[in-house]
Amino acid sequence: MQSCEDDLDVIPEDPNQLSIDEFYSQEGAYKQAIAGVYGNLSLTGTLGAGSSNIGGIDAGTSQYGRVFWYMQNLSTDEVIWSYENDPGTREIQRNIWNASNPIIRGMFSRGMFQVALANEFLRQSTTERLSSRGITDATTLSEVADYRNEARALRALAYYHLMDLFGKAAFNTENDPVGFAGPEYNRAQLFDFIETELTEILPNLKAPRSNQEGRLDQSFARMILAKLYLNAEVYIGVNKYSECADQCNAIINSGYSLALNYLNNFNADNNTSPEAIFYVQSDGVVTQNFGPTTVMINGQVGSLESNGNQFGVGGWGGALRLRKQFVQKFEGADYDNDVRNTIISGIRDIEISDVANRDQGFILAKYSNISSSGVAGISTTFVDTDFPMFRLADVYLMYAECAVRGAGNATLSQAVTYVNAIRERANNGSQSANISQNDMDLDFIIDERSRELHWEGHRRQDLIRFNKYTGEHIIGHGKEMVVMVLQFQII
Repeated sequence: MQSCEDDLDVIPEDPNQLSIDEFYSQEGAYKQAIAGVYGNLSLTGTLGAGSSNIGGIDAGTSQYGRVFWYMQNLSTDEVIWSYENDPGTREIQRNIWNASNPIIRGMFSRGMFQVALANEFLRQSTTERLSSRGITDATTLSEVADYRNEARALRALAYYHLMDLFGKAAFNTENDPVGFAGPEYNRAQLFDFIETELTEILPNLKAPRSNQEGRLDQSFARMILAKLYLNAEVYIGVNKYSECADQCNAIINSGYSLALNYLNNFNADNNTSPEAIFYVQSDGVVTQNFGPTTVMINGQVGSLESNGNQFGVGGWGGALRLRKQFVQKFEGADYDNDVRNTIISGIRDIEISDVANRDQGFILAKYSNISSSGVAGISTTFVDTDFPMFRLADVYLMYAECAVRGAGNATLSQAVTYVNAIRERANNGSQSANISQNDMDLDFIIDERSRELHWEGHRRQDLIRFNKYTGEHIIGHGKEMVVMVLQFQII
């Protein structure tokens, strides 16, 4: 060792910085990078469905769409998960969660990771960075400008979900250093940021239905704004139903139409639906993950029926069953021929007295891993069915609710037209179940939202907005739990 010369001593370069510059200097690098931000909505890691890029959390309880669906639907009157030994599920569906619940931790962590990914893309795509890497081609610069706006919109989506589910979150942007936790923003602060951010970038996003499949456009931003305004009384104590109706009108006038077949919104080629505003991508080969559609389609398969072939999957033997309160929303002559009523009863009992008994309770047949032309997905475990986060029927129902709640720019007559379009589609063109203005009240609206949008990630939010989420005492207790979660999670 004493014989070594000083000229052999070297100072190693930063391998991370070198790899970043090398990566972003490659052709197509920025498209790959923005794909990674989108990918966080579907994937949990780079090593397959069982890997997670969030430490300390199982891949199944950190997949964005799955934990989002658990919190928005499993915690409500629509569905029950049979295997309560699965970490976190018992507490979520019994509304007894606490700060250590892995599903809640997974959703918060995945949302904050989405913010971090978007921030890093924005740091690496500034004009200065592009210039330093010799990127001057006008086409590339224009594409990167589009990607930057999409990254900001995806970050706004994450903050919207964090605001809705947790009431507050650590706030940081691309202007903060990597690893900076940021100040804690409350709901009002997050509301202002999301509204301002989306309003600013909206004119620069791609026009509705003109972007590459799987990528967002102006209607995506308008959907988040509409949801923001629809729930504004919950979030900030201010009525913004007129602002919600404005966004609904803009989306409705953007070229979307209801799919002729309701169930084509939930099958293996649902990405082709004319009412798809934003669906989270799923592919049985390329995006293998235990996300919401893989869980729901496999979970639909009954323990008694063994009907996996009906949906193009192997199935998980009665993992998901329906709560009686949801089944009863389809009772009555108006719903005898309603195609949205995919409930399978058979020899089953509507009552579920024992959650572990998978033979109790009715099951559902809404989602499928088989295409509209009858072709099954390539995998019987990981499905090709995209998750319908935003679609046109929801816009019609939001407009109708705004009209009932007195928004000046939404009329009851137009609301009835939109609702009847949904119900006629559900009845194969028949007007037999159409409603009149006298039928249109808030009780009808919330029940119709469940009939049309069940298992699509809306129910918890809807129940809270209608002051029906398990009673005020429990809601208050839930808010205290959320505060505990945030104190544990913000790092």
